[in-house]
Amino acid sequence: MAESDNNNNNNNNNTNNDLDASASASASASPSIMKIDGSEQDLVLSRSEFLTREEVLRRRSRRIKQLSRCYKDHYWALMEELKIKYRDFYWKYGKSPFKEDEDREDSSRNRTGENHTRKLGLGFEEYENRCAVAGCKAKAMALTRFCHPHILSDSKQKLYKRCTYVIKSAPTGSVECGKPILRSTVPSLCPSHFQKAETYVTRALKKAGLNVSSSSKLSPKLHVIVSEYVRQIQTKRRDAQKATVDKVEIKEEGTS
Repeated sequence: MAESDNNNNNNNNNTNNDLDASASASASASPSIMKIDGSEQDLVLSRSEFLTREEVLRRRSRRIKQLSRCYKDHYWALMEELKIKYRDFYWKYGKSPFKEDEDREDSSRNRTGENHTRKLGLGFEEYENRCAVAGCKAKAMALTRFCHPHILSDSKQKLYKRCTYVIKSAPTGSVECGKPILRSTVPSLCPSHFQKAETYVTRALKKAGLNVSSSSKLSPKLHVIVSEYVRQIQTKRRDAQKATVDKVEIKEEGTS
């Protein structure tokens, strides 16, 4: 009986040890909970009905400093992740320094148009194709089958949009520039048409008696710029209507 009791005690001890080991392993595997700085002091003051200004400021300062450290750690962790992803992207899609020499050798050896270029361990060969637009010989951008001027032909892309500058007006509708620009660009104009728009705004303000480049005068307010734009648009519309009326009168005189 004594031996059986000892065996049972040993088994219970072993079971308890296994449970403790598994509990400690699960505790180490689970993410650690961040401890707030000065939590002991906050616990002491938790039942206080009122706090002095100094105590409140001290607690806020302590928590802001700890939060700032957390944000800094998170920022640098993201920077490290960005470096790793940039390195992987460059390794996969970057151009090899030996690529140009290899192209020259292949072009001299291969006159029939066949491609015997080797990859040299880099993954750029898959995306080094030509633009999918017929007649375009430009190289396609990474991760797409279109070059930069034709990137809007890709229905899956989310980075670019059209330049909305009106080149000319037609009876069927206005004709826009349509060059690809970044979606975050405000206003939606390509660099050349953005400069044109700035020039037109400067002229309009000068006609209104406001010189933007002059430092002696105050900058015009938004309602002044809007009213000047509206006035110019209305003037253009009146001129266009007058021109169409004159054409109609000339045609009627010719038919009569």
